[in-house]
Amino acid sequence: MPFFSIIIPLYNKEKFVENAVNSILQQTISDFEIIIVEDCSTDKSLEVVSKIQSDKIKILHHERNKGLSASRNTGIKNSKANYITFLDADDVWKPNYLEKIKTLIHQFPEAKLYATNYEELYPNNLILLPKNNSSHFESDSLISDFFQTSLAQPLYCSCSLCVEKLVFEKVGLYDEKISFGEDIDFNIRANSSYPLAYSKDALVTYTMFSENQITNTSLKNKAIPNFKAYENRENENSSLKKYIDFNRYVFARQYKMENDDWNFLKMKREINVGNLNFKQRFLLNAPLILLQATKKIKHYFIKKGIRIATFD
Repeated sequence: MPFFSIIIPLYNKEKFVENAVNSILQQTISDFEIIIVEDCSTDKSLEVVSKIQSDKIKILHHERNKGLSASRNTGIKNSKANYITFLDADDVWKPNYLEKIKTLIHQFPEAKLYATNYEELYPNNLILLPKNNSSHFESDSLISDFFQTSLAQPLYCSCSLCVEKLVFEKVGLYDEKISFGEDIDFNIRANSSYPLAYSKDALVTYTMFSENQITNTSLKNKAIPNFKAYENRENENSSLKKYIDFNRYVFARQYKMENDDWNFLKMKREINVGNLNFKQRFLLNAPLILLQATKKIKHYFIKKGIRIATFD
């Protein structure tokens, strides 16, 4: 039985997927299986991965396009290992990613959730570290309050997370009804139940641009997490309430940017503004033209390698 099962959801990533798979095959440890879930791509993605020669690769096929969460769940259900990792088809791992995760597992066996920091890849090969709270930790550590430390950019991305299989048995799989923000939903359920072992080493390169990348798409016709479903958890965890209100703020701003006033106002009404900082409260109530100008300014500085954020 392999130590790791690595799941790659694949949909229309013909220009990227070979690099993703090769970054796995070049890991410093080799005790793993690779499960590629082909979600009815309309490009040459399947042709590309079918040419990669490795007996570690298994390709599963959906009969119809089911989306990211369903692809992950198909991989989980067909996995053999006790530790499940994910790699999106347009991202890559550094060669020692799995080695670091295995070290965390041995060092913190009680954690059940294991992750590293990541770096973001922008056009023209510009790489930036996320503006998260990873610098506050020791190199490898057990996170005592995941939600409080996540009131910024995420500590980890989906491709830098490893989950012990029993976690899915307790908290459930990825919610296939959610088509935008499924990672937020899973993070709430998983991190409410288990501690996280974390390395601040950035061992994953997360691509911020590619064809069909969900983070570059609109919220129109997307199903986001039902944050009200966590009210019972919020009553027991004030940090979780702050985390949920922070994410409500992020969604509300995006709805406003898309001129979706109904969803913007609905989301805004659910926010306890006391959980937002001054800049966030200001931008939540700012006119659309100011939000648009702010976005342009942020993009300008990112091109210069400088990140501006509202959670400072």
